Amino acid sequence: MSENRFPKITEEGLADLRSRIGVKIENTIEPWNYEASRDAIRHYAHGIGDDNPLWNDPEYAQNTKYGDVIALPSFLFTTSRIISGYCGGLSGVHAMWAGADWNWHKPVMRNDVIRTEAHLKDLIEHQTKFAGRAFQQIYHVDFYNQNDELVADADSWVFRTDRDEARERGTKYTEVRGKVEPFTDEQLAEWGELYANEEIRGVNTRYWEDVTEGEALPRMMKGPMTVTGFICYAQGWGGLYIRANKLAWKMQQAHPGLAIKNRFNVPDCPERVHWDEAFALEVGAPGAYDYGPERTSWLTHHITNWMSDEGFLRKTSCQIRRHNPDGDVIFIDGTVKRKYVEDGKHLVEIEQKAVTHRDELSASGTSIVELPSRG
Repeated sequence: MSENRFPKITEEGLADLRSRIGVKIENTIEPWNYEASRDAIRHYAHGIGDDNPLWNDPEYAQNTKYGDVIALPSFLFTTSRIISGYCGGLSGVHAMWAGADWNWHKPVMRNDVIRTEAHLKDLIEHQTKFAGRAFQQIYHVDFYNQNDELVADADSWVFRTDRDEARERGTKYTEVRGKVEPFTDEQLAEWGELYANEEIRGVNTRYWEDVTEGEALPRMMKGPMTVTGFICYAQGWGGLYIRANKLAWKMQQAHPGLAIKNRFNVPDCPERVHWDEAFALEVGAPGAYDYGPERTSWLTHHITNWMSDEGFLRKTSCQIRRHNPDGDVIFIDGTVKRKYVEDGKHLVEIEQKAVTHRDELSASGTSIVELPSRG
């Protein structure tokens, strides 16, 4: 094994983290967005490739029950760095965002101002093939609007892993690391048909009575993955540690273990695994890869296309299973597992699975949608 380059997980660091469980987090890093402005909503939607006019077109949206554009459900990732993967403790130890459980209570309207409350919920040890000993660090975040109404709450988690261990093991990505797979024009044309035929249900209301258990949702595609696409997401979402010049320096002074020196010996953010192939390989990833919250947002995009403007996404749970490196294509499928009525709400449970063009499991999820009833 080569000489260690990165800080290790220590018992002292773990003890410090455990002491924070249940303690409200104060003075956290500011979010990318405080307000759900028209532009902030649109930028996030475009960052995941979502052109639904309910979030993008005020003229269209004024004729819906909302009377204006609203925020897509996953927009709330932009209003909290913690829900998006910013984590405390274990200075210099790698953090991989790996999943979230969301509950939405009210729509986020245009120009709503969002504030959050957060705390560390749990710290769970795992043994992984990717990096050996790893710790699942779970946070809980509540989201309130300017009227102090709870619009959503969520748990999200990162896995803290030793970068050196992950690089040396390399077991999970041995078969894809460094693999170059140029696509044929025929493949691209075939996959392009999925984009051409992508249906946004919109004003064509989907009623609860029209849904059948076992029916399949239309397949959605994302990709082929490009570094350009990863940067597009960062533009809409804001990232965790992307800062320039003085602001980058100030963050590095406040968090000495955060920055990792680049080839010029200049401290740079660990988030560059998403656009710096060489650095991604150093930490055991297969190459520059997508963001975890981005992939969760793809799954919710799949649902909001299907449910129509009258539907409301109540819950979703998403687990990230592997990195999607530059060059991957992702296919998202869903199946109606059950339909039921609870507390007067007409609900549909949907199971989702995202796989790569090599048929590798990329992510899985479950969503609960409330639909209007003819009754």
